Amino acid sequence: MSTIDALTPLDGRYESKITELKEFFSEYGLIKYRVQVEVEWLKALCAESGIPEARALSNDEIATLDAIVTNLDTEEAQKVKDIERTTNHDVKAVEYYIKNKIEGTSLEEISEFIHFACTSEDINNISHALMVKNGTNFIKKVQGDVIDQLKGFAEEFKSDSMLARTHGQTASPTTIGKELAVFANRLERQSATIESIELLGKMNGAVGNYNAHLSAYPDVNWPELSRSVIEDRLGLTQNNFTIQIEPHDYMAEVFDAMARWNTILIDLDRDIWTYISMGYFSQRTIKGEVGSSTMPHKVNPIDFENSEGNLGLGNAIFQHLSAKLPISRLQRDLTDSTVLRNMGVAYGYSLIAYRSSLKGFSKLLLNKSRLAEDLDNSWEVLAEPIQTVMRKAGIEKPYEKLKDLTRGQEINKETIRNFIETLALEEDDKQRLLEMTPASYVGNAEDVVSKL
Repeated sequence: MSTIDALTPLDGRYESKITELKEFFSEYGLIKYRVQVEVEWLKALCAESGIPEARALSNDEIATLDAIVTNLDTEEAQKVKDIERTTNHDVKAVEYYIKNKIEGTSLEEISEFIHFACTSEDINNISHALMVKNGTNFIKKVQGDVIDQLKGFAEEFKSDSMLARTHGQTASPTTIGKELAVFANRLERQSATIESIELLGKMNGAVGNYNAHLSAYPDVNWPELSRSVIEDRLGLTQNNFTIQIEPHDYMAEVFDAMARWNTILIDLDRDIWTYISMGYFSQRTIKGEVGSSTMPHKVNPIDFENSEGNLGLGNAIFQHLSAKLPISRLQRDLTDSTVLRNMGVAYGYSLIAYRSSLKGFSKLLLNKSRLAEDLDNSWEVLAEPIQTVMRKAGIEKPYEKLKDLTRGQEINKETIRNFIETLALEEDDKQRLLEMTPASYVGNAEDVVSKL
C-alpha cells in the first residue's frame, strides 16, 4: 500500500524505519494491552477465595482467556473498534469484545467480572505503562547499538591525536578516541537512568480508594490483589497514592531522561558534523548516491543532519509530555489521554535519529594525515605545558612571557624549541619539553578510554 499521501513522515517517508514500534504504540498495541490487563484482572479475581462468585478457573479456561490476548491481531483489534462505534467508549468496547469472545463457553457465567469495579483509567494507566515498558525496552537496544559503536571507535582511535578546540580556537590536544569515549559515557549514564525508573500502575477504582471494590467485598485485601496483578502478573510497580488517574510522574521521568539522551546525541551529531567539515573524517561513498544536485564532488554529512533534526522533533514531544502529564484538573481530565496517544511519535522520531547516526557512523573514515597536519600547524598549544613547567621552576611571569611569544604570532617548532633553550630549567624538565610535540601532548587521553 502506498504511503505517498500520508499526513506525517512517520507514516509516510519514514514508515519502514519505525515499523517495529507499531507493536507498542499503535492503536492496535493499545487495544492489545487493554485486553491483556482486563484478562489478567479477571484471572486474579477468579483466583481470590474471598470472591466466590468469581469461581476458580480450570486450566482450559485460563488457556482460553490467554488465547484471547495471544491471538489478538489487527483484524481482531478492528472488531474492538467496530464495537466502539456503538459504545463511543474505547475501554467499554474492550470489555464487550472479551464478553463476545467467551460467549457460549463455560466462562460466560462469570462474564460480569470482566472490568469488575474498575474505572477506565485502571485499565488505561496500566496499558500505557506497558506501552512505555516494552517500547522503551525495544528502543534501549538501539541506544545500546549507538553506545557500542562509540565504544568501538573510542578503542580504535584512542591513540589518534587531535587538536582540540575551545571556543572554536586551537587548544590542548586530545585524541579522537577520548572525545568519543566522553559521549559513550554520557549516553551510558542516561541509559542507566532510564533503566532505573520504576514504571507505576494503579487498579484502585474511580478515585483511588477501592470504593466500589469494598462495597461488594469488604473483607478482600484489595490493595494486595491489585498489587499481584500490577507487579506479579504484569511486571510494573504499584502506586498506592493516586487519584482517579495514576499521576504520570514516572512517565515524565522517563520522557525527560529520553530527552536528555537525545540531547547528548544532538551534541555528538554536531561534533561529528564539524569533524567532517574540518576534514578529520571523510565519508565512504555509496554507489548511486548524490551529494548535491549541482556539485558532483560533495559527500554531505546528511545522516548526522537527519539525526539532529529528528531528535529535535522527538524532544519537542517528549518535553511536552513530561510538562503536561503530571498536571490534571482535580481527579482527572482527558488532556492526558489526548497527548498520551502521541508517545509513539516521540519514540518514532528518536528511533529514526538513532538509526541515522548509526548509518553515519558506518561511513566514517579517519583522515590521519589531516589530523597530523592540523597538529603540526599548531605548535602554539605547547605554550600551556611550557608555562606550567616555568611555574614549577619559579620563573617570573611565565604566563605573560608565553602570551607575548605566542598570541597572534606565527609559531613553529623552531620558535618553541628556541624559547625552551633559553629557560633556566632542570635538565629533565627541559628535555621533556624539547621532546614534546603537539601530537604527543595528550595527557592521559588513552587511560580515559580504558576506563569505559
